[in-house]
Amino acid sequence: MRTSLFSFDLPEHLIAQHPTTVRGTSRLMILDRLRPGSAPKHSHISSLAEFIEPGTLMIFNDTRVRKARMYGRNCETGGKGEFLFLTPEGSGLWECVVDKAKKKRVGQRWEFPGGVIGTIAALPSTDRRLVSLEPRPDESWFEEYGHIPLPPYVKRPDAAEDAKRYQTVYARKTGSAAAPTAGLHFTPEILSSLDDAGIERAWVTLNVGTGTFAPVRTEEIEDHRMHRESYDVPLETSEAYRRAREEGRKILAVGTTAVRTLESAWNGEGITPGAGDTDIFIYPGYRFQAVDQLFTNFHTPNSSLLMLVSAFCGRERLLDAYRIAVNEEYRFFSYGDAMLIR
Repeated sequence: MRTSLFSFDLPEHLIAQHPTTVRGTSRLMILDRLRPGSAPKHSHISSLAEFIEPGTLMIFNDTRVRKARMYGRNCETGGKGEFLFLTPEGSGLWECVVDKAKKKRVGQRWEFPGGVIGTIAALPSTDRRLVSLEPRPDESWFEEYGHIPLPPYVKRPDAAEDAKRYQTVYARKTGSAAAPTAGLHFTPEILSSLDDAGIERAWVTLNVGTGTFAPVRTEEIEDHRMHRESYDVPLETSEAYRRAREEGRKILAVGTTAVRTLESAWNGEGITPGAGDTDIFIYPGYRFQAVDQLFTNFHTPNSSLLMLVSAFCGRERLLDAYRIAVNEEYRFFSYGDAMLIR
């Protein structure tokens, strides 16, 4: 299947550069995938519970975004460089995405805020470096000196508002370089409204990597290779999932990261608890096993996220809904509006 089939026209002014002034006030499109030809409905996030059947099990990704972007100074030349710390590899080593990668060679020493020195230890790929930090910092170092790693289509530096707004209100487990953006819409009040409506909640963790923003660059989508991400399914979530299935209740995934976790953990009868890694690539033709409904943002053209949602509700159906969203001036991408596909 050709990647160009997942392109669409998007005016630049619809790419949200800031969150809404107040969290939980974004617009909501409701798409009934099981009713072909039905027009999307339009509402607001605050009314989400009205469109979800009581008893539905909603599964959220509770990962927390690390302030992973650091700016360093070359100890020899004084030049400045940008490092995005992705994954701790043990013994003070971190895998980083770096700018001007060709100039960052093994043995270079970089001074970071707080007196931390990073030495480039290996070159695992063209744009990534293994960096050894001394002294070995803990999460408080990132919190004090790091910057929120906003996605590349947000054309501004991170600001104070992003420390809160590019983080879900239920974030608990630090490890992501990007937010599970569908979850950014929820407030304690909206979560309470779901509780009041008899909608059950459960949690998984998938640590989102920067590959989530990468467009599919191959001409045929089958030739694309997904990035690998770690996930964890608590036993309580596996049990809640089993009960919901036995009782004939719907499973609603909040965001594509929750979908990828659940589909990766599917064992033929339910979802297997515990930790794992996934590079699952979901595109049209995929048969969903673990998920019945999806709450998600509006995604970028030619992205694996758009392909996943297309697989869920049909490519033409989704692109028709996107054309309506453009005409209605919905806000797109991480800080944009949302869609419930049921």
